[in-house]
Amino acid sequence: MAEILDIVDEQGRPTGQTVPRAVAHAEGIRHRTSHVWILRRHAGRVEVLLQMRCQAKDSFPGCYDISSAGHIPAGCDFVESALRELREELGVTLPADALQECGVRHFTFEDVFHGRLFKDNQVSKVFCLWLDKNAEDFTVQKEEIDYVRWFGLEEAIEAVKNNTIPNCIYLEELEMVAAATR
Repeated sequence: MAEILDIVDEQGRPTGQTVPRAVAHAEGIRHRTSHVWILRRHAGRVEVLLQMRCQAKDSFPGCYDISSAGHIPAGCDFVESALRELREELGVTLPADALQECGVRHFTFEDVFHGRLFKDNQVSKVFCLWLDKNAEDFTVQKEEIDYVRWFGLEEAIEAVKNNTIPNCIYLEELEMVAAATR
């Protein structure tokens, strides 16, 4: 069954029209996503949980990414989708008030994955979530994620800035999350 997304305006408000996810990415149609960055304080520093995207992903296979993220199905909202993705991808069930909103990002990009042009045009709400849990205690969704790993937040920022780990992380977003920890 095709995943159906709301087409949204520049502020991320649904226009009343929908589109299959594959069409949104083939044509660069604006849609919404929720991004949740999981944080903890460990050994005297702030750490961020990154997921390793599995090789079957339609974009950025084998790259480190946001702790949990996903497209927002038509008719759903940012928080509802963020909580659903946490449950599905990492086996984490929490109330909505556990999420701390960090801001909204708008971005577009194009690249080729698996021999096909991929156009992304997103309005993303960014959240952080404080959760002290060992990486091996998360129940990862194997269709999406190979594994998760904790990084020092500053180490992750430097790794993304210097491109020393394979990643599809926007530095601006990671810095937005870092600002929320201060």
